[in-house]
Amino acid sequence: MVKLNKIYTKTGDDGTTGLVDGPRRDKDDLRVEAYGTVDEANSAIGLVRLHTSSMMRVDHALGTIQNDLFDLGSDLATPGPDEGRKYAALRVTARQIDWLERQIDQFNEALAPLTSFVLPGGSHLSASLHLARTIVRRAERICVGLKRAEPDTNPEAIRYLNRLSDLLFVLARVANGNGEKDVLWEPGRNTGTSKDK
Repeated sequence: MVKLNKIYTKTGDDGTTGLVDGPRRDKDDLRVEAYGTVDEANSAIGLVRLHTSSMMRVDHALGTIQNDLFDLGSDLATPGPDEGRKYAALRVTARQIDWLERQIDQFNEALAPLTSFVLPGGSHLSASLHLARTIVRRAERICVGLKRAEPDTNPEAIRYLNRLSDLLFVLARVANGNGEKDVLWEPGRNTGTSKDK
């Protein structure tokens, strides 16, 4: 159980922060950047959920994702191998990724195939989901760099973020009337090469 009695400790005033295990890290350390961006994505999804009260399936999925993102943050804040730990580290698992894939498949069933890339927009909810998706993509890129720098980083963390961005894309289309209000990219529209002149 997590117990937080004091909000400020002053220990980070020197520009460092404590992880779950290991020595303190600079606040601009790649690992801190990784779990900080996951936290940012979670906050963006929290804002999305202000607009999903009438879409219970979507809201329930996003609530599960928010909890999973805290698991992911804990995973990323616990560097090093799991062997020899006094307590087992909380790690993202293949089961969580399988759940994301099932959600993608279920929500995608009602969507018409795309004929072009989708521009963020169409509705406030859809645009908000696209913003959350791009933050998740940034978290994924940072985690790829972290995995390269620290090879014992959980590879499931990267897989989770990859699938999550896909699900958020699908949910953005669901939020646009199952894709009916999607705003499609028109290549060359403002270059004079578009078909619609």
